[in-house]
Amino acid sequence: MRSDNRLSRMLHVLIHMDRHDGRATSETIAGMLNTNPVVVRRTMAGLRDAGLVRSEKGHGGGWLLGRPLKDITLLDIHTALGEPPVFAIGPSSDQPDCLVEQAVNAALGDALQEAEALLLARFGKITLADLARDFDKRFAKSPRAQTQRRR
Repeated sequence: MRSDNRLSRMLHVLIHMDRHDGRATSETIAGMLNTNPVVVRRTMAGLRDAGLVRSEKGHGGGWLLGRPLKDITLLDIHTALGEPPVFAIGPSSDQPDCLVEQAVNAALGDALQEAEALLLARFGKITLADLARDFDKRFAKSPRAQTQRRR
């Protein structure tokens, strides 16, 4: 089963958008993500509907942040993406009348619901500004930053 990486990809895109002046076109974002601009537009539309980004059409148009990074949480983006499942594992429905399957599904279901609630609560506490600060710290320690300082 393929994992749904839209959340991590959109976090990446939004932080890049914050760091660059001007609008980001769907084509530019698609190049960054190695995907098709139509996929970008479809994904960004959900973020636009949630007020996280805005779009401007026409020559010079593109995508802009709709809010500052400090006002956008991982939970906001997860919700705007349609609340995709956070786990690839889940209960079986092969033999719904089997009492063993029912017992297994009850245990798995309870544990997964509890884990999902904890994860989503944590998502609600992490902002994109937090991620951007972490990037800044990592960049400051990177060889690339050291090279730029010498110039």
